[in-house]
Formats: sequence, structure tokens, C-alpha cells
Amino acid sequence: MTSDKLRKLERTRRRTLWALASIHPGDSRALDVLAILDDLGGQERSSSVSTHEPLELNEVRHSVPVKRHHSGIDIVSELDIPEPWRERFLQASIGSTRLPEGPYAFDWEKFLTGWEREMQHLQNHRVAQAATS
Repeated sequence: MTSDKLRKLERTRRRTLWALASIHPGDSRALDVLAILDDLGGQERSSSVSTHEPLELNEVRHSVPVKRHHSGIDIVSELDIPEPWRERFLQASIGSTRLPEGPYAFDWEKFLTGWEREMQHLQNHRVAQAATS
């Protein structure tokens, strides 16, 4: 998948996850949002980001080193974050304060924790959808 296509896919995923956040599981308004997420997942699977499967959340959490910046702030290097996680993080943190050498490690951890919550919320929607089908 090209970087432009990945950026577009993750930008759409981010906006869709934000829209889903305000909908309670079981609400029929979620059906269109879930369909978009299903389509994005299909696009991702059919046009893999790399030759291997993306790392799972806990794998990526443990694979990205935190570095102490000379200013005393912990940062991560964007280049240490494997795709598609790097693009997911960049889309979720547009406008965030950062150092030129990299984003704050706190923001990286906040993103990972938020992603975990979003995926649980998405799973809750899928369970509610299956129960009504």
C-alpha cells in the first residue's frame, strides 16, 4: 500500500472511530459507521501495508523504545513506530505539541491506551449488532 493510500485510509478510520465513539452499542445509527470500518478493514487486508502482518497492539507497545531527550522529556522516534501504527498515531495526534526530534512518549502511550478503548467499543458494537441480527 502506498503511503498516500495508507494516510487516506487511516484518516478515514480515525474520523469514523471518532463518530462511533458518540454512539451507544445497539443503536441503529452505528450500522453505517460499522460498514465503513468493515470496508476499511477489507482494503487494508487486500492491500497489505508490508509483506507481513502488522504488529498487534501489545507487540507494538513493547517494540517502540522511549528515549530521554536532553530537555528531560521522554520521546519516541516516529521511525521506530512500524506501519500502520505510525500513520494511525500521526492521524490521531494531528496538532499535538511535540519536539522536532519526535513526539512525546506520553502522547504515544495515550494513543495506545485510547486505541485499546476504541477497539473495545467497536467490539461492543459488533456484539450488539450480532445480537440483533
